[in-house]
Amino acid sequence: MKPYSSLKSILAEFLHLNRTLASDDMDKTYDIIGSYMPDSANYVTENYAPLTQVWTWKVPERYIVHEAYLETEDGERIVDFKNNPLHIISYSLPIDKVLTWEELAPHLRYSEKRPNAIPWEFKYYERSWGFCLSKNVFDQLPRDKKYHAVIRSEFSTNPENGMKVSVGVVHPEGGASSEAGEFILQSHTCHPAQANDDGSGVVCEMELARRFAEKPLPAGSMSIRFWFGPETIGTVAYLANHEDLIPNLRGGMFIDCAGSQSQIAFQRTRQDTHLLDRITKQVLTKQGKDFREGEFAMVAPNDERIINGAGVNVPSISLSRFPYPEYHTSDDNLDIIHEDLLLEIVDIADEIIRIYASNYIPKRTFRGPVFLSGYGLWVDWRENWDLNRAIEKIMMKFEGEHTVFDIAEQVGLDYWVVREYVEKFRAKGFVNALPIPSEADEV
Repeated sequence: MKPYSSLKSILAEFLHLNRTLASDDMDKTYDIIGSYMPDSANYVTENYAPLTQVWTWKVPERYIVHEAYLETEDGERIVDFKNNPLHIISYSLPIDKVLTWEELAPHLRYSEKRPNAIPWEFKYYERSWGFCLSKNVFDQLPRDKKYHAVIRSEFSTNPENGMKVSVGVVHPEGGASSEAGEFILQSHTCHPAQANDDGSGVVCEMELARRFAEKPLPAGSMSIRFWFGPETIGTVAYLANHEDLIPNLRGGMFIDCAGSQSQIAFQRTRQDTHLLDRITKQVLTKQGKDFREGEFAMVAPNDERIINGAGVNVPSISLSRFPYPEYHTSDDNLDIIHEDLLLEIVDIADEIIRIYASNYIPKRTFRGPVFLSGYGLWVDWRENWDLNRAIEKIMMKFEGEHTVFDIAEQVGLDYWVVREYVEKFRAKGFVNALPIPSEADEV
């Protein structure tokens, strides 16, 4: 794992690559991510052959752009792909024609709200072609001239060089627990020249992988699966090729738009009041964060729609700072990214995942009240009054119906304080640890 000075410095390495669903620059992006992932994550890249059926979708072709530009008929260059990948609509068809203004204008895109910026647009499945430029440049183009539109692109169906995703898994102390299962963390890699959406989520996820490798979860906790790939189709293809993984997933989180000066947005699971929702809200509240929350897929819908969607239904939340003014334009650049805000999202996600992934259901093996002092389980009220007063309530919850977090919530104590105390009962053999059950659907 390479050292890094900041998350922004990593983001700068892949920001301006032409990262689209399947492209050579996406491969370069995965290589950059891999160079910073911890060795223990066993980071790998998977390849899916173009046009392969994955559930109701098909894997897209690899998109290759050799050159693309728009110029006047006398050779004045207006936009050039080599200067900015946003200048063409992603997955534009090839063209080499001289066009009148009336023929060209329907193929030009600009932003009314941000007239100095180049918009990011794409037509992955509705094949057409087009150029993106600032509104100011668009307004200055002569209407009485002809224009030369050139896009030299190809759609490769080479099965050995298709659409890719990348994955790493960090295990708790002592290795993977088949009973505890896994938590999946996701971010997108497919938005070219977009720093906040989606580069910020990628670097936050990489930092979390480093943290969980350097400070592993307690033995018996969930493993953390770190996933990077193109939006929607990437997750669909990945799960379609790993359906055996679905029952093992216990929860998920999507991180995006993490670095801008916008309010934190917490999007709840499809279950809406799931344990993961409650943990997230408690962490945000205890840390004193200014945040808003909303229903599933109603704040910033991303791949949790697949992870927590039909036929999968693994509870999944998202953390973001969406919306923000520069969204989907060239103004979404490093200037709007703040290192401290990236790390704030990382800190929040770290605590949420650590609580959720280390949580379990304690089930008693004893009858009657436990002889606390005889087994070193009594807590001196002079050292910890609150925990001393809560002991009886805690023991009454060892019926296999409440998680450690539930118990901590009900007695009004910190999760880690309660977990440490429950672990002492477990070490004495007075409780067994039951895993958080899977909620994954079957087709």
